[in-house]
Amino acid sequence: MTKKQTTMVAGVLVTASFVLHQLLDYAAVTVVFMLATTLVAGAPIFKKAFGALRYRIIGIDALVTIAVIGAVLIGEFWEAAAVSFLFLFGDYLESRTIEKTRSSIKALLDLAPETARVRRDGKDVEVGVLEVLVGDIVVLKPGERIPVDGTVLEGSAYVNQAAITGESLPVGKTRGTQVFSGTVLDSGYLIVSADRVGSETTFARILELVEEAQDKKARTQKFLERFSRYYTPSIIILAVVVFLFTLDIRLALTLLVIACPGALVISAPVSIVAGIGNGAGHGVLVKGGDVMEKLGTVKVVAFDKTGTLTVGKPEVVAVQGFGINSDMVLKLTAIGERYSEHPLAKAIVNRAVESFGEVEGEPQDSQLIAGHGLTFRFEDRAYLVGNRKLLASQGVATEPHEAYLEQEERLARTTVLLSDGKQVLGILSIADTVRPEARQLIVDLKKIGIKKVVMLTGDNSWTAKAIADQLGLDDFVADLLPQDKVTALENLRNRYGKVAMVGDGVNDAPALASADLGIAIGGAGSDVAMETADVVLMSSHIGRLAYAMALSRATVRNMKQNIVFALVVAAVLLAGVLFKTVNLSFGMLVHELSVLLVIINAVRLLAFGKRKPYRR
Repeated sequence: MTKKQTTMVAGVLVTASFVLHQLLDYAAVTVVFMLATTLVAGAPIFKKAFGALRYRIIGIDALVTIAVIGAVLIGEFWEAAAVSFLFLFGDYLESRTIEKTRSSIKALLDLAPETARVRRDGKDVEVGVLEVLVGDIVVLKPGERIPVDGTVLEGSAYVNQAAITGESLPVGKTRGTQVFSGTVLDSGYLIVSADRVGSETTFARILELVEEAQDKKARTQKFLERFSRYYTPSIIILAVVVFLFTLDIRLALTLLVIACPGALVISAPVSIVAGIGNGAGHGVLVKGGDVMEKLGTVKVVAFDKTGTLTVGKPEVVAVQGFGINSDMVLKLTAIGERYSEHPLAKAIVNRAVESFGEVEGEPQDSQLIAGHGLTFRFEDRAYLVGNRKLLASQGVATEPHEAYLEQEERLARTTVLLSDGKQVLGILSIADTVRPEARQLIVDLKKIGIKKVVMLTGDNSWTAKAIADQLGLDDFVADLLPQDKVTALENLRNRYGKVAMVGDGVNDAPALASADLGIAIGGAGSDVAMETADVVLMSSHIGRLAYAMALSRATVRNMKQNIVFALVVAAVLLAGVLFKTVNLSFGMLVHELSVLLVIINAVRLLAFGKRKPYRR
């Protein structure tokens, strides 16, 4: 029988036992029904208890089994029936209630597409989602769920990406843009080239990571499990000692029942599961209970600048030549940067393409110098492209242009210098737009208890100060190489406590790894973000960080409430046993009710964010 069926049968038997007990007291027929109840309700409990003993584990089931068998042996058949049924019924309700804490994950699973319309041999055919291959052409119509990660080849549509990013408003998609599995085509049509299929899609990987996260235990949870491992055998020994001193078998058996640490053991994991589930439903991927617990205790938040506090799509706003015209400065710099993945390099190349069409010319002997820039050769001449530090290391003087450089930097513009190794040939000024939600995010972080918000950037101090003043940051540290950010984080940790580093998950890997918590503003589909960070905000909307921080604090608070409640109930029951005001069946009833109340309290986390409109 299923757990539900067993509970229903045991419920009928225990009801009949109670009625007969009131009418006939302990008549033979009453005892038969009581023993039948004990057998039906107790069988699953006994099985689990003896199964655990094979692995030398003494758990809650063992305590109840001993108490039930003891009650039968001393003729307390009603107590045995009531205790076994209440434990079974509590276990059933507990499993049903815990399912509610996983509702966000189940909702995600329900969003998994099952079929896809693929164009093969000139015809559109419907196939199972696992039959789609990389490179297949997928045809999408309004209302359909996208089955692959891919690139739009044709069409225009609005796509609901809530399953991935938590964003409530549909996002416009046109030729060349990316779409993700699990999202829904609200209107329009799209023809998409499949880039990732099956288990490699962003949606499938999110499901996998969230399910793994729910199995990763918080430090408090691990402690409680270790505690119960020693606590349960200790209670058995205590019950034996009580019996030897008092010769009161009922007192000893009652002690076994009320001492079950069920509510205490479940108090932490049920809150963690609910918190992670809530986050997953709102585009916040928290990789485990330990991460959720740590996130709620962070004191300092350090931000990278480019791509995090700013949009990450800088544009060239000015080009100044010295000895050569500005077009030649832009062209030479673009040639040198054409294969670089750095956001500033892409801005330069994009501006050159806009100005000249395709940039002709291949750089030779390119050498990237991390945190400084690069060197390359073109038409038998050597060039440097980068910041002051790069030119200074090669003996190129920048002093004649300091006034111009400082002027640009005061305007929060990043400057890239071009040199032939002898003199500065040109300066390109690049500006990045601050995210519109960034300033409000800083305010929200302060409201939820973050002590200090700082920015760590490789940009110069003028640019950093302009951004920091604009956003209302507490502090900033500029001119940092990637390894310098690690040192800066260590200094912050020593001064203020636990530090979270927020970056785009691409250029900040060392800092994300060295912080107490790494938080990536990766956006949907960012491989590096999902792999390196402890927390991933699946939307590029950075304001979601405040939601993640507030959720973690609510989860930790909920977990502490559960633990305190479980300990108080245990203390009250123990006092009741010692003063002989709590019997076996009543003790089990209170125990099961305490377990359910702990779970119901945790379920409240699923509604977090609905009443208070956190900016997302």
